[in-house]
Amino acid sequence: MLTLASDIEVLTRFGRALADPIRCRILLALRAAPAYPSDLADTLGVSRTRLSNHLACLRDCGLVVALPDGRRTRYELADERLGHALNHLLASVVAVESQSDMTCPDAAEKECC
Repeated sequence: MLTLASDIEVLTRFGRALADPIRCRILLALRAAPAYPSDLADTLGVSRTRLSNHLACLRDCGLVVALPDGRRTRYELADERLGHALNHLLASVVAVESQSDMTCPDAAEKECC
């Protein structure tokens, strides 16, 4: 059984991963299908170095895994349930947004939400 501290640490890691738009885009791309870093970098329009740093963060958070595939490395979500969780999270946020006129408090300063 997980302790409260473990639950909080897991949610904190997940929140840290979702706190960056590039990491969110990576997770959404991997939700659709496993991918190679070079393909992800091209698809997302970021440098391979920058993508590599974000993939390292997602690996450290336990959300993605790197799988050797010949001379290349393929990335995928660490568990298929993460894809379902992302789907549920997106649906929940959309449902809440459609029921209120709330906006992100940081929207004026930067792109948020």
